[in-house]
Amino acid sequence: MDLEKAFDRVPRQVISWAMRKLGVEEWLVSAVMSVYTGAKTVFRTVYGNSKNFEVKVGVHQGSSLSPLLFVIVMEAISRDARLPSHGNCCMLMTWQ
Repeated sequence: MDLEKAFDRVPRQVISWAMRKLGVEEWLVSAVMSVYTGAKTVFRTVYGNSKNFEVKVGVHQGSSLSPLLFVIVMEAISRDARLPSHGNCCMLMTWQ
């Protein structure tokens, strides 16, 4: 699995699911998710910047919180996958 590509493709709803699954308090889940609500970016080129557009997947590049969020997602999925009655390991495949 290419974790670098997965890092860029984590669905936002999976981030909130994972935090809740690992027992993160709801006020903190809401605070983190508010950072991602309406997040926009632009492409910079030698010819100027593109128009801004909303980013709906992935964790923020360069944020010190992003690696932690990615680890939380991977931990929640791997815990769920270890249970014989659950099959959420398939969530990893949806990131492609």
